[in-house]
Amino acid sequence: MEMTNFETIIGQSPALETLIRSAKIVAATDVTVLLKGDTGTGKEVFAHAIKNASHRAEKEFLTLNCAALPESLIESELFGHKKGSFTGAVQNTQGLLQAADGGTLFLDEINSLPLSIQAKLLRFLDSGECLAVGDVRPYKVNVRIIAATNMNLTTLISNGTFRSDLYYRLNVVPFELPSLAERSEDIELLVKHFFTLFEKNHNVKAPKFSKSSLKILKHYRWTGNIRELRNLCERLCILFSNQVIEPEHLPSEFQDKTNIAEMPDFVLPSMGVKLDSLEANLINQALDRTQGNRSKSAKLLGITRDTLVYRMQKHGFFTSS
Repeated sequence: MEMTNFETIIGQSPALETLIRSAKIVAATDVTVLLKGDTGTGKEVFAHAIKNASHRAEKEFLTLNCAALPESLIESELFGHKKGSFTGAVQNTQGLLQAADGGTLFLDEINSLPLSIQAKLLRFLDSGECLAVGDVRPYKVNVRIIAATNMNLTTLISNGTFRSDLYYRLNVVPFELPSLAERSEDIELLVKHFFTLFEKNHNVKAPKFSKSSLKILKHYRWTGNIRELRNLCERLCILFSNQVIEPEHLPSEFQDKTNIAEMPDFVLPSMGVKLDSLEANLINQALDRTQGNRSKSAKLLGITRDTLVYRMQKHGFFTSS
């Protein structure tokens, strides 16, 4: 398997490039990272890239999906347990934190971590100390935490299912991964990458998308993000080997107009436009309308906040706050 690093992440969209630039800086430190984004946006891939760009690159990278285990097992999985501490504990067992000592632990779907375990994780983040189940003496480890969530943690805090103190401890450096619909200019590159992969894996000749099919892909909403695109490419590579994929060959969900983002036509004036000036003007209007709120301005413009900041910098806007 090819090692994941920032150079192997597919895409050239401004949103992705801005994200990678910031992540490279953060990777060189030991700061805790919180990756936010919808399911399928590549949070684990990004976590691997951060680890491989850090001084812990040669050390362990272990993963725990916090939604995959019952509460009774998560504590033992994370912190370990002593022999006899519960039924079935026939020997001392180290947890993932101890196993990852010196390396990195990726906590996926941190939003699903039970409240009782959140308190112990907070203690570790504050002191580096862990307490195995059934033990009375804590042990210390040196582990970098990268956490990921596909839910709004502030909403969970309001609901009483996530600790605010843990959130602020995890949220030292947050990264919002853009959805595939927000980086549609990367779709063609991703398709090429996946087709090359599945050509080799399945020993078939990859198909090609017609221009009209590619247009549909670029306007599709992609609720499953990159994972959904990957699955589509694998299916088409097998079913339509060495053929041209036309719109009628696409699955039924691509024929449903409710899944296609509306793209209102802009009528180019006969005298033309100055594109840079038009973009700067639209950004100004959006910022004025939202009283300078960048997140709301980005939403008005149909781009991510990172893309907005990138374009503000391009046009010489003041972006220090």
